[in-house]
Formats: sequence, structure tokens, C-alpha cells
Amino acid sequence: MRQALHTLTIQTRGRGLLEISRQIAEWVSGEGIEAGLLTVFCRHTSASLLIQENADPDVRHDIEAYFERIAPEARGRYVHEDEGPDDMPAHLRAALTNVQLTIPVLGGRLALGTWQGIYLFEHRRAPHRREVVLHLIGE
Repeated sequence: MRQALHTLTIQTRGRGLLEISRQIAEWVSGEGIEAGLLTVFCRHTSASLLIQENADPDVRHDIEAYFERIAPEARGRYVHEDEGPDDMPAHLRAALTNVQLTIPVLGGRLALGTWQGIYLFEHRRAPHRREVVLHLIGE
């Protein structure tokens, strides 16, 4: 049994879904592990991770619009506004999604479905530098 660790540093453009499948898949394939399990972990409380459809951009648009409705940005709506009016909605959105994903590795590749992609979901308005830790274990 082997293990490998890696940290991806991702520069976001501000709020929205950013596909990171390619970077993760390239790292996994370079590790030489044929069968195993990959953990993807986002080291932030105002960003999160999703596995979602990557074929039709309307899906990303609709997801982003949905989160705008359920966790809106509005000054005075939340007690926690230390970092601005987009701070608490970002925490709520992260709480409703995932900061950790587990993906099987088969034949040295991610076992994602045909239309599945891995996304970093930036919940803050301004661009941020985010870290995503990858932990691969297998043979």
C-alpha cells in the first residue's frame, strides 16, 4: 500500500464554480497507483468542493443562481459581517456543500462518470488563492 500527498494552489476569479478535474487527474496519473482512493480536501471555510456535470455550462449557472437565492448577500441580514457582506453567505454556502470528496481510482484514473467534473466552488466575491489537499492511497 502506497500513499501520496499533494497541495494544489488555485487562484479563483471570484464567486463561481471552477473546474479542477484536469489538475487532479494529471497528478493522480503521475503517481502510478492503479487502484486506490483519493481524498480531495478544501482548506477553507468560504469555498467548497462539488462533483457535478461538466458538459453543459447552464448547470453551473443554475447552481450558482440557486445559492444566490438561498444564501443571499445583504448588509445587516447576518450578525457575522467581519469581512464584508459576502462573508457569512460564503460560510453558509460552504456548510451546505462539501469541503471533502472521496473518489475511487481505477486503472490509475479517477473513477468519475462520463459527465462528472470536480469543482472548487468559490463563495466570495473577490478573487482568492485557495489550497486543495490531495491524499491518494492504494496500490
